[in-house]
Amino acid sequence: MVTSTAATDVPTRRRIVARPAAWLVWGAVIFFFLNLLGVVGSVLVSSFGRRWFDTWLPDGYTTRWYGEAWTEFALFQVIKVTLEVSLLVVGLSLLIGVPAAYVLARRNFPGKRAIYLVFLLPILMPPITYGIPLATVLYKFGFAGHLSGVVLANLVPSVPFVILTMTPFIEQIDPRIESAARMCGAGMRSVFLHVLAPLLLPGMLASAILVLVRTVGMFELTFLTAGPDSQTLVVALYYSMSAAGIRAQQSVDAMAVMYTAMMLVLLVVALRYVNPTQLVARVKEEPEP
Repeated sequence: MVTSTAATDVPTRRRIVARPAAWLVWGAVIFFFLNLLGVVGSVLVSSFGRRWFDTWLPDGYTTRWYGEAWTEFALFQVIKVTLEVSLLVVGLSLLIGVPAAYVLARRNFPGKRAIYLVFLLPILMPPITYGIPLATVLYKFGFAGHLSGVVLANLVPSVPFVILTMTPFIEQIDPRIESAARMCGAGMRSVFLHVLAPLLLPGMLASAILVLVRTVGMFELTFLTAGPDSQTLVVALYYSMSAAGIRAQQSVDAMAVMYTAMMLVLLVVALRYVNPTQLVARVKEEPEP
């Protein structure tokens, strides 16, 4: 007797089963991303549109708004200042934060937990809460309104960020490597430059990229301490939107697109070279029996 196997060859359909709470969560996530996509998409389309009044799409498309934004807002000088501030903050943060992270990772002393808490405060607190008194002090001593004041203000959250990022990297290095180098006659400077620095290079690169992203996107501290010649791109974008006078909205949108593109490039680079789990994991080697 021959039986038909056609029914068994038909693949079974899998039904997606989820709880109502899960559907609500996924619906909220999708709704959020659709709104975000709509906002970003409208700015992007507007930056290329000739005119856009009471229609679904602009009447035509052009790229001249980007050229006008570049000259009208002096974006070359603004981007130059942004790069100067970011590179200075990154360099000084590493110069101060890496040795401090080494001391916290290798030494035990009274009040160590309290120091960790102090370092966490500028990261956890909104920048505006300590930015106003910080800006008052910087204006009193003549730093605010210049490039130096912007750099000093951005160092307040950046140095603790480097310390908290580098401490797990230093804790993963076996202290016996340093002891062996000292037994061979190497001084502290030689140990740090020739032994620790190559091992800490991934962590230093991760800290540098994350501080760079944070500094470029920092608005509050830069806004409170910047002068006419020390505005970064995010502050210049705010002034272009709120300044009095008649200007084409498309040119402001073009400037916003350039700022968003810069931040996306920095974030892609950060995710390319930085593993987020390394920033929170404190992996230590098991002691030998």
